[in-house]
Formats: sequence, structure tokens, C-alpha cells
Amino acid sequence: MSSDTILLAGVIGHPITHSKSPILHGHWLKRYGIKGHYIPMDVSSVNLPHVLNNLPKMGFRGVNITIPHKENVLDIADVISDRAALIGAANTLTFQSDGKLHADNTDGFGFIANLKQEAPGWDPKAGPALVLGAGGASRAIVAALLHEQVPEIILTNRTRARADALKAHFGGKIKVVDWTQAASHLDEATTLVNTTSLGMTGKEDLKFNLDALTPKTLVTDIVYNPLITPLLAQAQDRGCFTVDGLGMLLHQAAPGFERWFGRAPQVDAELRRAVLE
Repeated sequence: MSSDTILLAGVIGHPITHSKSPILHGHWLKRYGIKGHYIPMDVSSVNLPHVLNNLPKMGFRGVNITIPHKENVLDIADVISDRAALIGAANTLTFQSDGKLHADNTDGFGFIANLKQEAPGWDPKAGPALVLGAGGASRAIVAALLHEQVPEIILTNRTRARADALKAHFGGKIKVVDWTQAASHLDEATTLVNTTSLGMTGKEDLKFNLDALTPKTLVTDIVYNPLITPLLAQAQDRGCFTVDGLGMLLHQAAPGFERWFGRAPQVDAELRRAVLE
């Protein structure tokens, strides 16, 4: 690669204006003095295959994929990582030098990296994890927790059938409980994870009874707007260690940045401030 090459990457979704990815990748590009650009692109499902076929010809090294394309993109990819195949979705695409499209999922990596950075004393093997929600984010987080050897995952979702489908996919360490009964399992859990959008600004509140929550449970929420969700605020009031969801967003971006721009980026307080501004 010549020294005057301008490296290109971006993020594809529909819509895309809400994405924080251009801010965080832009921060890294500036910090490391890399000649490159990270571009948000609003692409419909109909146009997605055509766009992905043409981006490499325009000099792009890869793209992040967000809603609603994370599942569909696996039908377009040439090479799919084990974790993307296990989760059934991809968020990080790399255009390889051999012309093939490589699809990966770094959401679970980002979730675990955030917990390890913000709660270094967290021991995934210490006890069960209670996971709220059974959507796409939940699939990535359940896969990551199982990889970290959490002994059991107590899974609940407002629509039970979706939770049952995750158990069928991931197997024996998943125990599905009804949403109305899930709070009674709080005293068993050493980790509590909200993978739903409930509690996010503009969404419904997360109505979940925390009376049985004890300080032994680490509580984390993948929602980061607001940064301290009602769930995290209530958990803090009960003496729990809490981890907000912003770090998951930041850490999931790092593998793609390294692949496309050739530098392993740091996730630190400076990056958090840049994304929150």
C-alpha cells in the first residue's frame, strides 16, 4: 500500500443518522494520525448486495453493519466467522485482498471486554447469569457468556417463544423462565444483563421488580442512552456494582478498526468523552 493511500471504511444501516460509530472511528483516526475516513451510509435491504459488491472497487476496506441488515448480510458474505455463524448475525465486514467478503460478529466480544475493563473483579464462573431479552443482542451476549464459562444462563423474554428458540439454538446451559417469574430468580444470579431496549430514551420503561437483588450481583445494561438507566440506578441503590452499556459499543468497534486501518485502538476515558459529547 502506498503512503498516499486514503483508507476508507464505514457503517451501513437503514436508518443510520443515530449511529455513534462515525464519531468513535473518527476520533481514533485523528488520534493516530491515520489518513482515512469512516462514512455513514443509509442503504435499503434491496440495495445492500449491490452496494457491498461495489464498495471494494471504490477503495473501502470494510464496513460495520447495523439494523436491519445484521442477519441478512450472512446470505451475502463469502466467509463467515464461527461466532457470526453461531449468533446468526454479523456486524463487522472486511473486504479481503482475495476479493472475498468476510463477516464477523464482535458484539459479544465488546460486551465481555467492557465488563472486564470496568469490573475487573467480575468472575463469570461464580454463578448463573440472568439475561433479560431474546433478540439479536441477546444472542451475541448469550454466546459470549457461554464462551466465558458462565455455569447457567437464566433467560427470560416478554414473548416466551423467542427465549425458547434461543435455548433450542444454544442448548443445555440455558434455562428459560416466564417474564412474570424472572424476578424471583434474582437471588441466584451473580450477573444480571438487560439486552432489551426497555429503559432507553424514547422507549418503554423496563418494569422489573428488583426486590430480590443483592449486592453480590453485577448489573449491566446494553442501553447507553441514558448512560445510567433506571435499572442501573436502582441496582446502585441496592449496593450492586454496575456497568453501563457505552463500553460495549466502543469495544465492539475496535476489531474492525484494527483490520481496516492497521492499528489496534485504545478504549479509554478520552474516547468515552468524545462519543458522549
